[in-house]
Amino acid sequence: MKIRILSRNPRLYSTSRLVEAAKKRKHDVEVIDPLKCDIVIEKRKPNIYYKGGYIENVDAIIPRIGASVTFYGTAVVRQFEMMGSFTTTDSEALVRSRDKLRSLQVLSRAKIGLPKTVFTNYSRDVEGVIKQVGGTPLVVKLLEGTQGVGVVLAETKNAAKSVIEAFNGLQARVIVQEFIKEAGGADIRAFVVDGHVVGAMKRQGKEGEFRSNLHRGGSAEVFELSDEEEIAAIKATKAMGLGVAGVDMLQSARGPLILEVNSSPGLEGIEEATGKDIAKTIIRYIERNV
Repeated sequence: MKIRILSRNPRLYSTSRLVEAAKKRKHDVEVIDPLKCDIVIEKRKPNIYYKGGYIENVDAIIPRIGASVTFYGTAVVRQFEMMGSFTTTDSEALVRSRDKLRSLQVLSRAKIGLPKTVFTNYSRDVEGVIKQVGGTPLVVKLLEGTQGVGVVLAETKNAAKSVIEAFNGLQARVIVQEFIKEAGGADIRAFVVDGHVVGAMKRQGKEGEFRSNLHRGGSAEVFELSDEEEIAAIKATKAMGLGVAGVDMLQSARGPLILEVNSSPGLEGIEEATGKDIAKTIIRYIERNV
């Protein structure tokens, strides 16, 4: 089978592991930089021109599209779809997952548990916004932030007003969310492939840090999901239309609350924490669908 991985850096852990897993299962695999692809649009014969030639007869692609290149990366994924290639991440689902506000609206419509969230058009009624999420402490998130960047915990009313007003003054779009104290600075990442949870880990923020991202010094350990948490992860992935996803959730007094559904989840943390070959599972997902 001819598999192409869309990634800007073949040396990244996730990309190299997918290449390794595909080769072990005797597939023809290559890493393609999506930003170096030229999209050729014409009647009946959509094409992609790459490094001096046309890309043809690709059975499947695995998009590893970074947040900063979502627009062009998605266009390349869409072109492969038009050429008849199977993709582990649908182009529309990729766009949907990268829009934090839209994602929350989609999950809300699917009746999935979420932290209470408020989004406004730079409202001057900051006190009203704070009240809507149940007061302080609260969390302010940049809509474009990734890996914990642009996420601020405001512990007092004055701090919350200052942060929200500062972002509003910069014309930066933010969402304001309730702070889930009982989560204790930890969250759960459930890795879902083809409608099944294939691994889960609990990530704990370092001391004094409420963000649990591994990129920010957090630690991870294997975690056994409850039935309710597993159902929430699968339901959230299905609502987003993703074949492969990393679902981040908090444990709360009212059940699991989904924070985000990641369309390009990294493999390093989940494979190290669980000891499972997640890359192989993704390749087998392709084999079942092509």
